[in-house]
Amino acid sequence: MASVLIDALLSNVLDYDSLFEALAWPEDSWPEKERVEALTMLVERLGPRLAQSPTNETPFTEAERHRLVGKLEWLVWTLCVPCLSRVSEEEAAAARKGPGPQDGRCRDAAAAVCRLVGACVPSCDGATAERLARFALPALQGSKGGGEEGRLDGAPSTGRLDVEVAVELVAVLLPTLSADASLGPATLTSALSCVTRQADAVVSKVAVRLLLPFLARCGGAGLRGALHLVLDRLCRWHSRGGATRRVLLCLTALSDPLFTPAEPRRAFRNPLSRQPDPRVLLQLCRVLQDGLTHRDNVSRKRALYLLKRCVAFYEEENVECPPCLPAGEVGAEVLFRWSPGRSKLLKEFWEDYALVMETLEENQIHVVRPVLNRIDVLIQTTAADSQASDTRLFHPSWLLCVYQRMFHSENKSLMREGVQHLLELQALQQPAFAVSFSQFIVGPFMDVLSESSLFHRGVRQNVGDCPELGAKLQHFLTTFFSSLPSEHRGSVLLQLIQRLASQHWCAVPILFLSQALSSLPAIPLLGTDGLHALREVLRSTMITHQVLLRGAAQCFLLHSALCLTDVSSVTLDDVFTFLVHFRADESLCRGTQLWNKLCVWLSDNEGVFKPCVGAGERDPQHGRVCDSASTRKETLKAYVCSEIHSFLQVPPSTGQTERLPDPKEADKLARTILLYLDMENTRLGRRSGSALESLLSPLLDTLGRVSTNVYQPLRKTDKSLQLMLRLFQLRGAPGCRDIEEGQEDDVVVAMEILILEVADSVQEFILRRLSSEMQEPFDVERAELYLCVLRQLVMMYRDEPQYRKQMEKTYLPKLIKNSLEVLQTPTQQIPSVACQVVKAIAMESLATVCSLMEQHGLSTKTVLICLNDYFYSGTTISSHSQLHLEHFNQTLMKPQAVGCSSDTGVQGLLQDWGRMAACFMRDQWTCLCFLTRAAVIPEYGETPSGLNTLKAALGCSVEALVLLPSDLVLPVLAFMEAVLPQASLPVVPFDEESLGVEAVTVSWELVQGLSTNPHDFWPTLKAFISMAFHPRLLQLTDTQAPMLTASLKEIAGDLMELSQSKKGVFNVLIKHCCQTWLPSGRGSGDQADIMFSSVFDHINIIAEACVYGPVFRRDQRLIQEVQTYVEQLGEECAANLVVTGDNRDNQFPRICVLAFLSHLDPSNQLHERLMEALVTQLLEKDEQISKSKVRYYGNSLQHRVKNRVWQTVLLLLPKLREGFVATLLSRVFKAGFCSNQASVKYLIEWTMILILVRYPQHLESFWACFSVDEEKTKTSICTFLSVLVHFSVIMPTLENQAAQLRKALDVILQWCFSHNFSVRLYALLALKKVWSLAEARAEAEEGMDGLEELSTVIQACLSQAEAMQSTGNANKNWSRIQEHFFFGAFHPIRDYSVETILYSFPSLSELADDEWIPPWKSEELGGFSESLSLPLRNPVDDLRQLRPGDWIQQDKGEQAKEERWAEVQKKIIPWSLGIQEQEPELMLVPQQRAARLGKRHGALLVVASLIDKPTNLGGLCRTCEIFGANALVLDSLRHVSDKHFQSLSVSSELWLPLLEVKPAELVNFLQAKKSEGYCIVGVEQTANSQRLQDHQFLEKTLLLLGNEREGIPANFLQLLDVCVEIPQQGVIRSLNVHVSAALLIWEYTRQHAASD
Repeated sequence: MASVLIDALLSNVLDYDSLFEALAWPEDSWPEKERVEALTMLVERLGPRLAQSPTNETPFTEAERHRLVGKLEWLVWTLCVPCLSRVSEEEAAAARKGPGPQDGRCRDAAAAVCRLVGACVPSCDGATAERLARFALPALQGSKGGGEEGRLDGAPSTGRLDVEVAVELVAVLLPTLSADASLGPATLTSALSCVTRQADAVVSKVAVRLLLPFLARCGGAGLRGALHLVLDRLCRWHSRGGATRRVLLCLTALSDPLFTPAEPRRAFRNPLSRQPDPRVLLQLCRVLQDGLTHRDNVSRKRALYLLKRCVAFYEEENVECPPCLPAGEVGAEVLFRWSPGRSKLLKEFWEDYALVMETLEENQIHVVRPVLNRIDVLIQTTAADSQASDTRLFHPSWLLCVYQRMFHSENKSLMREGVQHLLELQALQQPAFAVSFSQFIVGPFMDVLSESSLFHRGVRQNVGDCPELGAKLQHFLTTFFSSLPSEHRGSVLLQLIQRLASQHWCAVPILFLSQALSSLPAIPLLGTDGLHALREVLRSTMITHQVLLRGAAQCFLLHSALCLTDVSSVTLDDVFTFLVHFRADESLCRGTQLWNKLCVWLSDNEGVFKPCVGAGERDPQHGRVCDSASTRKETLKAYVCSEIHSFLQVPPSTGQTERLPDPKEADKLARTILLYLDMENTRLGRRSGSALESLLSPLLDTLGRVSTNVYQPLRKTDKSLQLMLRLFQLRGAPGCRDIEEGQEDDVVVAMEILILEVADSVQEFILRRLSSEMQEPFDVERAELYLCVLRQLVMMYRDEPQYRKQMEKTYLPKLIKNSLEVLQTPTQQIPSVACQVVKAIAMESLATVCSLMEQHGLSTKTVLICLNDYFYSGTTISSHSQLHLEHFNQTLMKPQAVGCSSDTGVQGLLQDWGRMAACFMRDQWTCLCFLTRAAVIPEYGETPSGLNTLKAALGCSVEALVLLPSDLVLPVLAFMEAVLPQASLPVVPFDEESLGVEAVTVSWELVQGLSTNPHDFWPTLKAFISMAFHPRLLQLTDTQAPMLTASLKEIAGDLMELSQSKKGVFNVLIKHCCQTWLPSGRGSGDQADIMFSSVFDHINIIAEACVYGPVFRRDQRLIQEVQTYVEQLGEECAANLVVTGDNRDNQFPRICVLAFLSHLDPSNQLHERLMEALVTQLLEKDEQISKSKVRYYGNSLQHRVKNRVWQTVLLLLPKLREGFVATLLSRVFKAGFCSNQASVKYLIEWTMILILVRYPQHLESFWACFSVDEEKTKTSICTFLSVLVHFSVIMPTLENQAAQLRKALDVILQWCFSHNFSVRLYALLALKKVWSLAEARAEAEEGMDGLEELSTVIQACLSQAEAMQSTGNANKNWSRIQEHFFFGAFHPIRDYSVETILYSFPSLSELADDEWIPPWKSEELGGFSESLSLPLRNPVDDLRQLRPGDWIQQDKGEQAKEERWAEVQKKIIPWSLGIQEQEPELMLVPQQRAARLGKRHGALLVVASLIDKPTNLGGLCRTCEIFGANALVLDSLRHVSDKHFQSLSVSSELWLPLLEVKPAELVNFLQAKKSEGYCIVGVEQTANSQRLQDHQFLEKTLLLLGNEREGIPANFLQLLDVCVEIPQQGVIRSLNVHVSAALLIWEYTRQHAASD
């Protein structure tokens, strides 16, 4: 209609200038969109009239035509170009301010103006298009566009164009530019430049609006050149990294010209197949491979789509790819090949490959697993092809994409499947495959192994087994490196180790990777670089790991170094520098197997190491100069001697105090000496002690002169003391020394003898230095060294009475005296550095002496008096009548930087002043703790004034807890442990009790604050529990100290709560309490009973321990299981001998408390009372769980707690008195009626059996249980029937056996006819057992005792049971219940043992294996009583021989490996629709998007204007899009934004044309469509409606859907051509409208698909 009006206007207009001026807009105003569109339509209709051609007669004269063309150019340069510049400026301003309301107006205006320019340009001269292009293209290239260059004379100046505006402008110019020989390439180059620089949205726009139309307008050689340019630029962009996603976006948009052959077929083919550039093809394949493994799922789909298009193209063209290679590039790598002669094999391979990659997009493992065998097919095909010919059709890198996609999967199960599949890959045994996979193994494979969850143990593995993945990893690395060609092994191994060092690893992965490296065969592959890489692994990846796992990993890495190092390429200095990084307290400890193996390795390779020249210029890092050209063989002895000589060589003293030498040098040398000595011991048979003196003579000479030679440099003295100290510290832990019993370590003995000769000199030197000589900041660190040496000397004197006496009588008292004199010296008003340093060193010396006296029993009365006078002589009474202890919590005063020779030292001291002051206070409490334990308590506890002093000291200790850092409070807690009981007993007044409450409360808050610091947490926790739960505090009752006892109970509850998340906390508490209440060396009497009686106030601790066992997270369980695995390696792993730690096993609290209960004596009334109270409390807990509404499922916490309750009851049952058992019996029967898991049910049944055996008089109460209403018992009656299965155990204890046997048969028979199959099954089994007992008794006594009348019924029942053999599952269940361990191998009396209760039953009744407590653990950890009422181990092996799960129903067999063409789940994605999510298409209308994807629309028109529910409309939209409807008509397009609509449409509205027709306009719409030839079909049941299967749909069909409730209104029925109904057989009247529409749409699609 608009075109008709425009034509009429143009035919009658006389003044075109006036017309243009009327439609034009003012130059300084914003154009209206409608005005621009009207002007555009006018120009478009005017264009053909202005065109000059032989066949076209223009209505204009030449002058008129020239004037009109000038008018069009005026529009372009005066209105349009300035407008576009103004739009660009506003877009830039909006971008700076953020999105605003003007954004849409700018974009609409730019698009409308660009369309106007596009309408004007064809009628203008050729220069106009060129000038516009030169105006716009710089914006695409990133330079300034516009300006004076593109401005006509007199036109206003224009600014720079925005890139999106420039894209729109160039797009409308493309018809003209593409034909220009110079502007065409410039346009293409500018567009490609824009692609590489701009954001994704712009890239999409450029690809769709510029590149694709440009290529569409090219032909012949022009298209070939353009495609090569595009591919080359995109691939080069990708090669620079980080552009995979956007490169794939562009390639997808250009897929049609890229993979569509041109005509004629032989004259021109796609650039990938005709005269290809191998580099471009290689780069394109790399783009696709990177896309297939990209993190973005859309990029993966794009890459797979392009790969499919590529394969389809070569299959259709049937040509060789690549046909030839340029000269000089014969050996160039080719990732994709196609051979017409093997097209079938190639097609099958790529179809399988595409199926695998598509399926891996699914997250459900059950969907993915069936297709995993296709990977085997791909690998076999690739391997066979690789062996068949030199020219490989299938490059292994495509297989790596499959594995990498599995590694990147969000599903951990799929990730694990991928790792397992690669570890079992047999093709890697081929050298070519191993080389191809090597970089993948080093890179992505190492990355995925950092996932700890991969190392969970397998389904059939027990706790402590090596995880399946860990074992496979060892075999895999061994096979892989064996398959690699020898020239590649060293470099690949080095890269792998460097990869380990490049990231931080969790404890579990690095452990098993280290173990796998240690399993490699001994091949010399690593040189100096390899040792450095291993050192970096130690330094960077094992900082925060669990100590045991970290130590184990160090052991494996050291073993790897010994096996894989090429000794001829490393020096001894390299080796010992490397060994320094292995900690002696975690792995490399003297006396372990690892240490001995290292000694043997050094001995075997002595003389083979790369020689080092000791003389000459020294390397600043390693201290040596290595001469690779030298052929001299260096022995280890020569190296050690040279190192000692070099170590003790120091420059002359400068006269200033120097910093203490680096202790790492002494550590390295001490290890070297000890390794050499042990190596000589191994070689010479322990005769190397005589060589030690000559070896250490330089050291001994230096130490012998330290007290007399005042000219000896202090640095040399310090280094000698460091070396002596490190030699003693590294001599090995007692448990690590491989010394035969009765023998001594001759190296240590010889070393001690030599040191004793210089001990006096060293002691005198240390005493002199500590006595006020050290006043510099660096001397604080030096004093720590001297005091450590002093400790080692005192330890060495333990077997030397002469030296010990001299130390005790002379040196230590003198040191104490000097220290006290310094501390008592008044502090200056302005303290100096020297003064405060001397005080700090004096207090540290005093604390060291006190700790030595306490540890080695060196205390004397004189020393104690001096210490007591110093700390308690300053006691004063404050104004509040409180004692003030002057020397408690005394602090150092921060000094002024005066009087110090080292400015650097002063600055360092002032920076660390807080730490130094805290250590000063800590040392005070060390002295006070020693003093309190040794003398103060007996003296001060006897008088009121002394008691007040202790209470004041306790107050000071509470203050110290607040002041001190949390890692320095152990001496304070030890002091409180000694003082708090004395200050709180016997009867505590209110004010004094509050002090005790404050002490324990503050201490507990301190412990809680350390829960994330394991290094300090555990020692502090032990000290706190020893203090807060002191035996004398536990004896306090609620009447004596209500506040304190309440605080202790609350803290005990907090400890138990903390133990639920922190493993090992409860272990410390329960061990302390059990040892307190029943000491190991306990006596009998009133005092023991008084101590034991305190257990009743804390019985909750005992009860909680009986059922303790938190259910930890999966990652926490993994750490525990791996630690168990490492522990079971035993001495093979040195970390097990070296790492000292408390037992933090989750099962320890239960074992500890059960061992405690085993020591209870039933004849002791207190013990008897505890057992009864405990059993009562445990059964109450069981009842609470049974009554709770919390879901009770297998292996849940509730299940485990109930199981532990009944295990404890069974263990205590023999010790319970008969009267208590009688009261207990009703609760046991009540528990039997509850719904219990199998393991709990067996324990309850066993408890009933044992009670009835021990106390048969309660059998009548048992019979009464069978009289309960069947509806109430349900299947719980099976519990009591199970007891009767073991009636043979009960009957010997009965008096009237015949009557009881008859009673048992009567009871059982009534349940043999239960309607419940399980009840019948249990009853039949009980009947079989009891009847066999009756038959055996009849044979022995020659009579049935009146049971003959039951014989017929019983035989019939048993015959029915045996007849189950032919009834499928019934037969299986009957067989299984008879083979069940509880009814077969188990005997209630014979198997009554701790092992059966804690291990055999849990393992045979589906309990998780972390609930199994093996007997060895009970023996090692528990300390069970030797006089147990039941044995620890089972006397027979019947239950041990049963494997866990033998009796469990196994309905599922192993899944047979699926055949290659097994059916798998796969979403149908049409070949050309593989990337529906691509962004370029989203800029088009739905019809354009669908057309771009190769999607065809049918003629079906679906009208849903009468439907108002968004869910129905969303589902209908999805159905219409899937089956290719022409359009969907809605009453309002606002439905599309509804979340309910979108939840069902799943983005289908993006690909389906949607129309809006209001219900009021529907009649006119239907009439218009009928006039266009549409057949109007209504979905409704009417008198004349046709059945769906009988109706033939015309191609042009309009489907009218009715409302959900009313259907199609009557007035619309008159407009219908036909009504179609869906045949129904149900009662309900109609289907959902969406379902009805889907059926009709499918029928329409089926009919027309068949006709096509």
